[in-house]
Amino acid sequence: MAKREIIRIDEDKCNGCGECIVGCHEGALQIVDGVAKLVNEEFCDGFGDCIGECPTGALTIEEREAKEFDLEATKDHVEKVRGEEAVEEMMKAQAEHADEDKKESHGHGHTDGCPGSRMRMMNKDNTKSSGEEVEVESQLEQWPIQIHLLPPTAPYFKNADLLITADCVPAAYGNYHQKMLKGKAVAMGCPKLDDAQAYVDKLTAIIRENNLNSITVARMEVPCCGGLVRIAEQAIQGANSELVLEVETVGINGKLK
Repeated sequence: MAKREIIRIDEDKCNGCGECIVGCHEGALQIVDGVAKLVNEEFCDGFGDCIGECPTGALTIEEREAKEFDLEATKDHVEKVRGEEAVEEMMKAQAEHADEDKKESHGHGHTDGCPGSRMRMMNKDNTKSSGEEVEVESQLEQWPIQIHLLPPTAPYFKNADLLITADCVPAAYGNYHQKMLKGKAVAMGCPKLDDAQAYVDKLTAIIRENNLNSITVARMEVPCCGGLVRIAEQAIQGANSELVLEVETVGINGKLK
């Protein structure tokens, strides 16, 4: 067997919630004895769409010897367990993956962890710039901003519009301050690198202690960043709030999706 990228499950972190099963279009995952299991290596394409659904950080992509992804066998499997509509959804996902591979074929290689950690170069055309320096005024109205450091009873959260921002968003999206942050309180973090449950607990306290007007998550398009959405949803539920979560997604090319 050749080495390739494939899902890895840390069973010690898995809480058996089953969210990853929904995120896996290929039906490669199943809850067995209370934890997620890879039912067949041939059903895992290694793109990690399921990673962003996991609230505990139990899923990563690793490179190891594994059976090759078998598209035809996977189609048969998905049709058997989920039906024809699920096969159509799977093929849409496969088409998106193929398109992503084409875009990334120049100047980048795969790395362990998740698709979001794959190296790539944007090749921006700086000749289109006017050459004039434009100073953009910061819209930040508080400190600290990292979720771990935020005091839930801070006065800037009272009656606020809360923007939960993935760490990479301000670097990727040039209009972050004017289009997203302006007029909002902010909580920043990375669902891949930090303690997801600690985030849930802190955000739950912030929502519970303050009469928030709205909650928005600003995330990157990479699968692992979807974990921030799951964290926010759990916090809203834990605080027994009726607020409706809004989500803004930024592509790695700096464009809103």
